[in-house]
Amino acid sequence: MYKQAEDIFSKGTKVFILMVLVALIFLAYIYKLFSLQVINGEQYRTQSRRISSQVTTIFPQRGEIFDRHAELPMVINTDSFAVEVTPGEIPKDRYDTVIARLAQYLGTSRTEIDRKIPKNVRLSYTTIQVKQNVPFSVISNIAENKSDLPGVSWISKPVRNYLHTPSLSHIVGYVGDINQEEMTALYNQGYTRNSVVGKTGIEKQYDSFLQGTAGREISTVDVHGRVVSNEVSVEPPKMGNSLVLTIDSDIQKLVEDALGNRVGASVVLKPATGEILAMVSYPYFDSNIFNSDNSSAEYAKLVNDTSKPLINRAVQLSYPPASTFKIVMSTAMLQEGVFSPAKKIECRGRMSYGGRIFHCHVHEPGHGWLDMRNAMAQSCDVYYWTIGRDYLGIEKIASYAREFGFGKSSQIDLPSQVAGLVPTSEWKEKKYHSRWLGGDTMSVSIGQGYMEATPLQLANMVAMVSNKGVIYKPHLLKEIRDPVTNEVIQEVRPEVLTQSTIEPEIWDQIQESMRYTVTDGTPQYPMHNRLVKIACKTGTAEVDGFKDSWHSWLVAYAPYDAPPEERVCVATIVEAVNEWEWWAPYATNIIIQGIFAHQTCEEATRALGFNYLTNNRSRQE
Repeated sequence: MYKQAEDIFSKGTKVFILMVLVALIFLAYIYKLFSLQVINGEQYRTQSRRISSQVTTIFPQRGEIFDRHAELPMVINTDSFAVEVTPGEIPKDRYDTVIARLAQYLGTSRTEIDRKIPKNVRLSYTTIQVKQNVPFSVISNIAENKSDLPGVSWISKPVRNYLHTPSLSHIVGYVGDINQEEMTALYNQGYTRNSVVGKTGIEKQYDSFLQGTAGREISTVDVHGRVVSNEVSVEPPKMGNSLVLTIDSDIQKLVEDALGNRVGASVVLKPATGEILAMVSYPYFDSNIFNSDNSSAEYAKLVNDTSKPLINRAVQLSYPPASTFKIVMSTAMLQEGVFSPAKKIECRGRMSYGGRIFHCHVHEPGHGWLDMRNAMAQSCDVYYWTIGRDYLGIEKIASYAREFGFGKSSQIDLPSQVAGLVPTSEWKEKKYHSRWLGGDTMSVSIGQGYMEATPLQLANMVAMVSNKGVIYKPHLLKEIRDPVTNEVIQEVRPEVLTQSTIEPEIWDQIQESMRYTVTDGTPQYPMHNRLVKIACKTGTAEVDGFKDSWHSWLVAYAPYDAPPEERVCVATIVEAVNEWEWWAPYATNIIIQGIFAHQTCEEATRALGFNYLTNNRSRQE
């Protein structure tokens, strides 16, 4: 009896345990389902959508670029298209026929398309872009024959259209397809392999502002990438911000015409703010060539051109500053108090030193006895050779040169610029393993020898004189604006680049000497101007390897009798490769006349009485 009871109890226990286990398993399943659908439901739904969605990028339009008046754009977007192929949508037996026909429509080779769609991806449903900058007429032709072109599609992909004066090419730059190096650097910033990026100039410097935000078109696809639903979700793109530059288009055109087809550069800036009003480097190029199918060949031509049209001579090439450097020498002499500006030095047209004869630009009988003001006006080399070698020395000269901004970056908002060179005895020892000589000091004292500076640095030098000791950071960006509302998002404020400790009365003497150079010095005829008073300094740089060849320099500010807020500074160089005509002074005067009289180059030339010079040049050409 007890045995029977134990058996009954044992069976009941087993059933109970079994029922508990079933209940626990059932509860575990319920919890799992609850977790999947409620607790973590959104996470898995998002993952599911990601797996079953195909995202197509909708390219945004790049921001437009305006000159300082923000009225008409200098750079706009032109409607264009990119043609794409989804290889997996092309029937295998028709692949060769479809690709051959597409190549015919696009005016390209079958080989070029095969290069972009290698054999290992021909079964893929990933969309591949095969050609950009396709005009609407070609897209229309493809659309009309869509039934014969399975797997072929197209998207809108605007291209840049560069307007106005061609000399803006060095400032604005151009865009192109992103390369692997750029992709590696920019991947985390949202760029893709189909992105278009700035390559040079403002397009590159402010690419992140101009890019805009890409949109997305989201389609539902199967595991092979085939679209399985007509429902499409679209997130529209956002256009890039508009940029307003400091450039004045009228002044840019004036400077371009004044320089003409002479190899060289000219910079116009506002000394009180550092704003660049114009920057011309000749030769320049057409930024629109990079929109063409033949862009690679066109780029190769520019790279191989011996005149170097891709280089912005205003900031990317440095030259001997020649006698314009006498402004720095005079300032150093006065600040150090090593030689009285009223004391005279005799120039006999030559100076003997170290077994060499150094000739002043005026040979026998020389300039005679000169004080500082007349030495600068007549650009006497003997005077400054003496001051540099006997009273200042290379270390003091170098120190003042650096205070004026030589030998270091001007920090202008462009992606590429050179620092120039301020030589010292230590530098020569490291570079050439030879000691510094007195003759080296003499050469540097007149802006020759190893000394090098860019046109922008010389414009900054004049700005320091105009501002009595301050150089503002030169800049090309004025404002960033919202592309829809035109609201100013960011405004560039003047920023001090260099603050000199030179005494104010010394700047008065330098300004007076630069004005005296115009009224009584070597450039008094080409720099004569009845409308506005100009202060200037000429420079004639001897070029190594070219017999009787010189770079022609002129640096100036105007009006002399106005406060810095109303002035402009101009630095112009005409390279030695041009026919010698001492054009830098004439060009600078034309620029200043045109700015303050609101005249074109032709009108300013006539007003100054220089039209006979341009007429003679035209007849010679």
